[in-house]
Amino acid sequence: MSSKNTDDIKQQASHNTLGLNPVIGLRRKDLLTSARMVLRLALRQPLLSARHVAHFGLELKNVLLGSSTLQPESDDRRFVDPAWSQNPLYRRYLQTYLAWRKELHSWLDGSELSPQDISRGHFVINLMTEAMAPTNGAANPAAVKRFFETGGKSLLDGLSHLAKDIVKNGGMPSQVNMDAFEVGKNLATSEGAVVFRNDVLELIQYAPITEQNFERPMLIVPPQINKFYVFDLSPDKSLVRFCLRNHVPTFIISWRNPTKAQREWGLSTYIDALKEAVDVVTAISGSKDINMLGACSGGITCTALVGHYAALKQPKVHSLTLLVSVLDTTLDTQVALFVDEQTLEAAKRHSYQSGVLEGRDMARVFAWMRPNDLIWNYWVNNYLLGNEPPVFDILFWNNDTTRLPAAFHGDLIEMFKNNPLTRAGALEVCGTPIDLKQVTCDIFSVAGTADHITPWHSCFRSAQLFGGKIEFVLSSSGHIQSILNPPGNPKARFMTNDETTPSPSDWQDNAVKHTDSWWLHWADWLGKHSGKLKKAPSQLGSKAFAAGEAAPGTYVHER
Repeated sequence: MSSKNTDDIKQQASHNTLGLNPVIGLRRKDLLTSARMVLRLALRQPLLSARHVAHFGLELKNVLLGSSTLQPESDDRRFVDPAWSQNPLYRRYLQTYLAWRKELHSWLDGSELSPQDISRGHFVINLMTEAMAPTNGAANPAAVKRFFETGGKSLLDGLSHLAKDIVKNGGMPSQVNMDAFEVGKNLATSEGAVVFRNDVLELIQYAPITEQNFERPMLIVPPQINKFYVFDLSPDKSLVRFCLRNHVPTFIISWRNPTKAQREWGLSTYIDALKEAVDVVTAISGSKDINMLGACSGGITCTALVGHYAALKQPKVHSLTLLVSVLDTTLDTQVALFVDEQTLEAAKRHSYQSGVLEGRDMARVFAWMRPNDLIWNYWVNNYLLGNEPPVFDILFWNNDTTRLPAAFHGDLIEMFKNNPLTRAGALEVCGTPIDLKQVTCDIFSVAGTADHITPWHSCFRSAQLFGGKIEFVLSSSGHIQSILNPPGNPKARFMTNDETTPSPSDWQDNAVKHTDSWWLHWADWLGKHSGKLKKAPSQLGSKAFAAGEAAPGTYVHER
């Protein structure tokens, strides 16, 4: 594989991870219903159809005569090969495709369908037109060049990769070479040890790397949907090491990968297990309270925990950092396009029958929500170009999926349906009603402008639910890049705003723009919430909680 193609794949992967979402609704039945609706439209509104067929014919005439001005969008990297613009045949092939796609969407927009049906129709049309893109066929100029450069070997390699994926990957193109990484060997290598374990989680304490540490420790709570080592992916992308370099005593949760035997684990199960971990962290550190960080569904878990503590009047969490976490589930995105009462209930029934929700099933569904980025991109690379799947740590982590217990999946669906965190007492965990306005600890909330999984407007509204002081930060990145955002990236940007405003648009209009990573801004904020510096401990754990197995522990290896 050329280094340029490798870099392109890695760049796109950073922007377009699977971003597993347990409330995605996308059933074959829904797709077929929407497809039939689009087909019926041609019969129900023949004049509309005839008008657009005529318009397509005129545009096709311009294409054949070479006078068409149609061109792909500037950020569509599928057509960067010069042949698409310089070769007359390829240019006409591309423009015919663009004209056909444009006319289909225009035809749908001019129909009398409801706004929701139009949105669903656009989704179905996109699935069809993106599958039939000129780049996905054997005539792709990059594939033709590769064929002659390799003397036909690229074709044989591509067929070999296709056969392997049919057998081992459910027919989906492999996104990464899973043999290139091993957790604990070249991923998740920060020094530490498991200092506590229960049925639900392992608690890892990391070894300090500075002579002095702050008094108050940090506990990182990852999402249950992915494994924890996204926070310790590699030395140059490790949030754990960044915390340690900034004198922050750091602990992290490694969730157990549940099986059917744990089907009854619900949100309260995770909260009870997390409470035990918090008590261990305070016992080992000697601090009466902790700073806590939660990401995505881990942010929901942390929020429920601090709400539970507030109800019990136990101020055990001094500050809370939330990364790409949506608590106000009023979403208006493609992720929620096919989500309705029937779809959600069907999803609950399926997970209860199976005992768990499989991460690979979530991954497959989400891939079809963004087929260009998560399917056809790798189809071209693996099969048409005959390249090996890329070697990239983010992709390995993203494909190292976990399961969710049926009960917890049901809890998340109910939260999505009823949006209980927006109302005092609407959610109950561990026997206590939750009122986020009673949570008065300081909140640091991070969202990404390009995040298509947890949209930043929703993250902004979610941060306003708390009763404490809010520091909202908007990063110029997507879902995973909002977490993996180490300093030194010349393209990194973020925004802050000291003024309180209920409108996300007003907040953005008056925000201050900063260069580099939000990690640096967070380190300054966190330092102010971490107490005094003291001598770092010489050994991990304590007498009551002795250091056991070396990090990354046992649970992370469970399949």
